[in-house]
Amino acid sequence: MSDPPDQELIDRYLAGDDEAFASLARRHTGHVYGLCLRVLGDPDDAADATQDVLVTIARKLDSFRGDARFTTWLHRVATNICYDHLRAAKRQPVVRHFPDDEPAPEPGPPVPDHADDVAGTHDVAAALARVPEDFRVALVLADVQDLPYDQIARILDVPVGTVKSRVHRGRLALARALGIETSEPGGTAPTSQEQR
Repeated sequence: MSDPPDQELIDRYLAGDDEAFASLARRHTGHVYGLCLRVLGDPDDAADATQDVLVTIARKLDSFRGDARFTTWLHRVATNICYDHLRAAKRQPVVRHFPDDEPAPEPGPPVPDHADDVAGTHDVAAALARVPEDFRVALVLADVQDLPYDQIARILDVPVGTVKSRVHRGRLALARALGIETSEPGGTAPTSQEQR
């Protein structure tokens, strides 16, 4: 038996079937966590944000009108929650102290996307954290989540041209943070994905 489509699970959940929501959450949690991890840069913060996303969609699923794909709406919710976490982090300094004899925290659920190949090193993750928020979010949605520009525009509620600009500027900022020499003044040469 094949898995039911998202809309069927949504309809069943709204009709009172809590297991339908559990199935929907299992299907999308890994991708949401991957997005949150790349935007927030910390496994614990990403896990917290992922929980917030699941709670939010459970509460607001009745407001999903189906004008766009469920995944577009879900990415928008996740992106907004990441922005909330980033704003909250700026308001209060975070100091983490881990005793030397304490094991490293668990990284969270495994995320089956190719981002682990791209951003698997500490250097890249640290560099991505130095990319300005708006550019980082657009960059993660485009280059890690592999979303097309028109879908990113709907998620971020900005024109497609703004998405292209943010992705391009995010790539430039990431290249600078990695110490990569660039062919443009202050940036990198455009890639084939910018034609997307």
